[in-house]
Amino acid sequence: MSVILRSLSRAAATQWTKASFSTSSIALKDPRQQKEAPIIDANLVIADEVERREREKLASTIAVPTKVDLSPISGVPEEHVKERRVRIFMPAKNAMQSGTDNLHHWSIEFDNRERWENPLMGWSSTGDPLSNMHVEFGSAEEAINHCERNGWRWFVDNPEVVKKHRVKNYGVNFAWNKRTRVSTK
Repeated sequence: MSVILRSLSRAAATQWTKASFSTSSIALKDPRQQKEAPIIDANLVIADEVERREREKLASTIAVPTKVDLSPISGVPEEHVKERRVRIFMPAKNAMQSGTDNLHHWSIEFDNRERWENPLMGWSSTGDPLSNMHVEFGSAEEAINHCERNGWRWFVDNPEVVKKHRVKNYGVNFAWNKRTRVSTK
């Protein structure tokens, strides 16, 4: 081996030794490309045809009609469901932060019911179970759908029009234009 290495140039010798002693020259197959048998439940294989069909029916999803009133089964007292108005709105941006990440969702808010001051601690109290509910939705349609399913009257409070973004740069401070020139005296 030393005779072979002496006869080769130094660069060729290092490449030859790297290739011969490297583990990267072994071709590894991608495990996602290897075909494997599907995983089947053993109880499903042993079951007879009737039992197999019943299990498949139970495993499938159930379609519920869209016009279902969930208010009788929601657990909320009926006086809180009747005559309630829900405001669907896009929350305003937090004034304490400059980011715009959490702005693209819709929320619902109920009209306020009676509140009173707790005589012992001085806290404000309410008997309304829906006053503290905070639910967020991806779109106004989802929020409307949720309100209709629960039997609530709703209205959409559209967000205000966003102001056009002005380009601000430091060079405008030194622009030499008669309209923008301001006297320093």
